[in-house]
Amino acid sequence: MINLYSWNVNGLRAAQKKGFLDWLAETQPDILGIQETKCHPDQLDEIMLKPPGYFTYWAAATKKGYSGVALYSKQKPNNVQIGLGIPEFDSEGRTIVAEYDDFVFITAYFPNGSRDHHRVPYKMAYKAAFLDFCNALRTEGKTVVFCGDVNTAHQEIDLARPQQNQKTTGFLPEERVWLDEIVAQGYVDSYRTLYPEQTGAYSWWSYIGGARGRNVGWRLDYFFVSADVRPFIIDAGIHPDVMGSDHCPISLTLARRK
Repeated sequence: MINLYSWNVNGLRAAQKKGFLDWLAETQPDILGIQETKCHPDQLDEIMLKPPGYFTYWAAATKKGYSGVALYSKQKPNNVQIGLGIPEFDSEGRTIVAEYDDFVFITAYFPNGSRDHHRVPYKMAYKAAFLDFCNALRTEGKTVVFCGDVNTAHQEIDLARPQQNQKTTGFLPEERVWLDEIVAQGYVDSYRTLYPEQTGAYSWWSYIGGARGRNVGWRLDYFFVSADVRPFIIDAGIHPDVMGSDHCPISLTLARRK
């Protein structure tokens, strides 16, 4: 088996103070995609840069304290690409692409549309470029596994209060239709394919009003896989008991290919 994890840590330095390394040592993911690191590598302790048993890779935003993704991997990837190769997105440190023997693993932090929606066009442009990138890999005959904070709840089942959030970024029709498109193009939402009717399954909760304690949340974090991976899915999980961020980790367990 191979255990894959994804976690928006909402600041890796803050997560370190809240027990991130203990969680990493206990959980031992084979590959971990991290989003919203909010730091440059030179701002981290050596133990965070090189945890025992892991190779690490970093994509930082030009703007300090903003965005950023990282990859922790027990196995050294065959190849790693930082970014999509598009400066307007790569300057915000949103994507790491790692190629292994069995699949290409991508950790991504999708833009937030912002409360006044002024970043929605940028978000949609990133989504389009990201899907084009994934499809180009598939055209080359490669298997794709991508994870991260997509900053969008797909269906009404994926958030606690869908009716009240019809005009809220993260649940706008144009944001959700991109997820429809991904599924239509053959990508599999690993959690929903196993648990299609599971309610209350959220990965993000507002810090306001005790939302997490009441489980008033959103499922914003996903593992999507190209269709050829579907037979190898053993389990997919959401881990709300893990604290340290306003998001919780999600996981995907795959059988190894012969």
